[in-house]
Amino acid sequence: MLGLSLALRLWGIKSGLPFVYNTDENSHFVNKAVAFFNQGDLNPHYFNNPPAFTYVLHAVFTVYYGGRTAVSHAVASDPTAIFVVARVVAALLGTGAVWLLYLAGSRLVDRRVGLLAAALMGVSFLPVFYSHLALNDVPTLAPVTLSLLGTAGILRLGRPIDYLMAGLGLGLACATKYTGGIVLLPLVAAAAAQFLAPGGRRSAVIGLIMAGLIAVLAFAVANPYSVLDFTAFRNGLVHQSTVTDGGAGKLGQTGGAGIPYYLWALTWGLGWVPALAALGGAVALWWDERRLVALLVPGPLLFLIFMGSQGRYFGRWLMPALPLICLLGAYAVLEFADRLGRRRPALRPTLVALAAVALCTQGLVHSIHDGLVLSRADTRNLTRTWLVAHIPEGSKIVVEPVVPNQWAQDIGRPSAVTANGDRWAKFPTSRSQIASDGTLKLAAGPIVYIEDYERYTRPELVDLYESNGYCWVISGSTQSGRVQEASRQVPNAVAYYQRLARQGIVAFRASPFASGASPVSFNFDFSFDYYPLAYHRPGPVMTVYHLTHGGCAGS
Repeated sequence: MLGLSLALRLWGIKSGLPFVYNTDENSHFVNKAVAFFNQGDLNPHYFNNPPAFTYVLHAVFTVYYGGRTAVSHAVASDPTAIFVVARVVAALLGTGAVWLLYLAGSRLVDRRVGLLAAALMGVSFLPVFYSHLALNDVPTLAPVTLSLLGTAGILRLGRPIDYLMAGLGLGLACATKYTGGIVLLPLVAAAAAQFLAPGGRRSAVIGLIMAGLIAVLAFAVANPYSVLDFTAFRNGLVHQSTVTDGGAGKLGQTGGAGIPYYLWALTWGLGWVPALAALGGAVALWWDERRLVALLVPGPLLFLIFMGSQGRYFGRWLMPALPLICLLGAYAVLEFADRLGRRRPALRPTLVALAAVALCTQGLVHSIHDGLVLSRADTRNLTRTWLVAHIPEGSKIVVEPVVPNQWAQDIGRPSAVTANGDRWAKFPTSRSQIASDGTLKLAAGPIVYIEDYERYTRPELVDLYESNGYCWVISGSTQSGRVQEASRQVPNAVAYYQRLARQGIVAFRASPFASGASPVSFNFDFSFDYYPLAYHRPGPVMTVYHLTHGGCAGS
């Protein structure tokens, strides 16, 4: 099972490289781990995400490359290798979480429940897909399940070592991703069960104090500048809360309110059967052992309520609650198989096997499909290859924010044609292009980031491109799709894409969809994780438009 879990996580691990297309992966953990080699200390100066995973990567890079010079050379000459190393670390931590969940389930109930819960998390789509990226979502599962293992020990044995393990996992989980703190609820429930047991009060109180102290200590060790630079830490927490709340949400966000969105995400992130089985597991445990209800059920419920109340929501943000849901789902299907098997004991092994198949099939199918997808060339890489072959070096181009800045560079070989070393001269996208009188100008200024691009886009930009000789426009459906989903909010962007289609000639198009498959509508999860079976390769629909009027006439 662990071999299969790891294989699914490593399959397609080089997707997109040497270019990193996930904005968070490109901005946060790897780059900050590399920056530590140059800045002289380990202060991340950034606490929107806690730094434990960044420190792990820094340590791994130190051992793997041997020091600052080798790391700097690797980043400059071929970032593929360093991102592969980081992604493999995430995959290994995700696989370790599968093993820890098996141990926790075995201690809480029995080995069958532990094995089936671990198998479910081992093949389910969300934890498998995000093991392919150097983000902190999957690594958080390792300390989360470590804490659950300790919590299971508290409930069944009540030893000091179990409190220490649960507290250690809690502290490390919070230091890896703040929402990993959800495992505090099972820990408190297990301590309360011991407190209410005959002769258990003193042990529970002392154990809970021990767990709290070790959790604080582990958090401080894994995030030391939360103490040493407390002001920056506090400001980072406030900023993260503001960003997550998101006000009106992200442009193009679909699915209505947050709680329904997360409930829907469970139906594909784990699967329909596991999602429904988790509900059944809560009911079954109410009759079988209510202490387990208190341990397993409040965490996911409160997590859904809290995360669903935010202004922004993504399926991967469910990750810290998934181990608890896996345990509930495994318990439910095995209990159902056992009850049916009591009537016909000879069929019991078959029923258990069918229960396991029903629980894991959806996740396994889509995880295998995504392995195939991620192992193929990204549409953005295909588009760049076409541009290199057909657009002369130094040509003026317009690139929507669907690719990182490095995409315009020949890695390891700065261009001598452009001032900044890019292969092509990119149109400077900035807010200052919109003057106070509403006219447009070509000027430097504050950058328009990916989230705000459509809010500053208008049809007159196409004329500005042509008049200034920017004759090639590279567009991606992860930007235009937002406009389709939120057309009333950004009418100027709608008009922009209509004019671009009228005045531009499609010179090249790369589609991620299989031949004959219907395109998938824009969604902040499916458009980036490729869950639908219609996907054949990763990436958005990429279109290269050739403008031929004004300054582009004859180009």
